[in-house]
Amino acid sequence: MPTPGATTRRPPVASPILPWIIVGIVILALNLRAPIIAPTAILGDIQAGTGLNAIGAGLLTGLPILLFAVATPLATRTIGRWGSEATVLACLAGVLAGTVLRSVGPGWLVLAGTAVIGLSLTLGNIVVPVIIRREVPWDRVSLATGLYSAGMNVGSMATLLGTGPLAAAVGWRWALALWGVLTVIGLGYWTALVRRRIRSGPAPSGGDGSSGGPDAADAATPAERPIDTRPPPRFRRVMWLLVIAFSGQSAGYFTTTTWLPSILSDSQGLDTAGSGATASLFQVAAIVGALGVPLLAARTRPWVPMAAVAVLWLSLPVGLLLVPEAYALWSVTGGVAQGGGFTAIFSIIARMARTDREAASGSAWVQTGGYLAATVAPPAAGWLHTTTEGWTAPILLVLGATLAFTVAGLLAARASVRPPSA
Repeated sequence: MPTPGATTRRPPVASPILPWIIVGIVILALNLRAPIIAPTAILGDIQAGTGLNAIGAGLLTGLPILLFAVATPLATRTIGRWGSEATVLACLAGVLAGTVLRSVGPGWLVLAGTAVIGLSLTLGNIVVPVIIRREVPWDRVSLATGLYSAGMNVGSMATLLGTGPLAAAVGWRWALALWGVLTVIGLGYWTALVRRRIRSGPAPSGGDGSSGGPDAADAATPAERPIDTRPPPRFRRVMWLLVIAFSGQSAGYFTTTTWLPSILSDSQGLDTAGSGATASLFQVAAIVGALGVPLLAARTRPWVPMAAVAVLWLSLPVGLLLVPEAYALWSVTGGVAQGGGFTAIFSIIARMARTDREAASGSAWVQTGGYLAATVAPPAAGWLHTTTEGWTAPILLVLGATLAFTVAGLLAARASVRPPSA
C-alpha cells in the first residue's frame, strides 16, 4: 500500500532520457563550487586590484557559504513555483551574471557579484536532490549522487589549479571571467535538455508542482492526490539526524580546507608549495570517495558505506594528533571521507523523499544546518589556534565534528530503509 502523501512513484526503470539528465547534473555540478574556489588562488591579486581589505577578501569565499545557509527558503519556493528545470536555468544564469559582475567592477561590485553567485548556487544545491529523486530509479540514487559530488570536486580542482596560471597570463579579472565558459556550456546543455523534455512529454510530477508547475498537483488523478502532505515522522527524524551529520561533515571539510596548509607548515616545517600540494590531496581524493560510496552501497547494507566513511573521517584528526608525520596519508583518507560523506548523506535524502517537495525541503533543511556550521567552524578554529598558540585544539574541533558525523550518520543510515512507495 502506498505511503500516505506519496503522490507519485519514482521511476522503476531508467527512462531513455536519464543518461542525458545525469550528464546535465554533472555539468551543473562542475559549476556549483568552482565560482567559490576560483578567487582563493588569487586573493592577493584581487586585493591589490580592488583595495579590498582582509575582511572583504574573506567574504569572497565566506559570503556564498553563508548564503547557502540563509537563502534555502528562497530556493525551495523557487523550485515549487518555477519547477526544477527552470530553477537549474536560473541558477546557471545567475552564476554567469555574478561572474561578469565580479570580473569588471570595483571592490563593492566584486562583492555584489559574489552575492549573486552565492544566491544562484543555493538554487543548484537544493534542486539537484529533487531531480535525482524524480528521475533516478531507487537502486541508482547513490551512483547519481556520487557523480554529482565528483563533479563538484572536479570543478573545484580545475579552478584551484588553473586560476593562478590564468591570472599570470591574462590578469585576475579575465582569470575569473573565463570560468564563465563552464557556465555558458551548462546553460546551453540544459536549454537543449529542457527542449527535448518538452518534445518527449512532460516531466514526472512530484505532486507538488515542483516539476510540472504550480498546477501540476491539480492535474493528478484523485488516487494520486496526497492524503497528507506532511512528511511522515520517520522522515523528519532522519532529516534531523542528517542535519547533525552534515553539520559535522561541513565543519570538518571547511575547517580542514582552511587550516590544513597552516597546520602542515607549522607542525611539519613544510614550505608553502609543499603544504599546499599535500592539502590538495584532500581535495583530489574526494573523487574516490564520491564514486566509491555507490559501489559499496550496491554490495552491502545501507549503513556500511556510512560506517566506512566515518572511519576514514576520524582517521584525519586522530592521525594528525597521534602520527602527524604521516600527514600525506591522513590527507588522502580524510579526502576520501569528505567526498564519500556528501554522497552518503544526500543519497539518503533522495531515497527517502516521496515527493519533490519532500526532497527539496529535506535538502534545504540539512544544508541550512550544515552550511551554518561551515560558516562558524573555520573562524572558531582560528580563534582556538590564537588562544592556545597551537594546533591541537583546532584539530580536536575537527575530531568533534567527525564524531558528530559518525554518530548521527550511522543512526540515519540504519533508519533509512527503502520506502514502500519507492
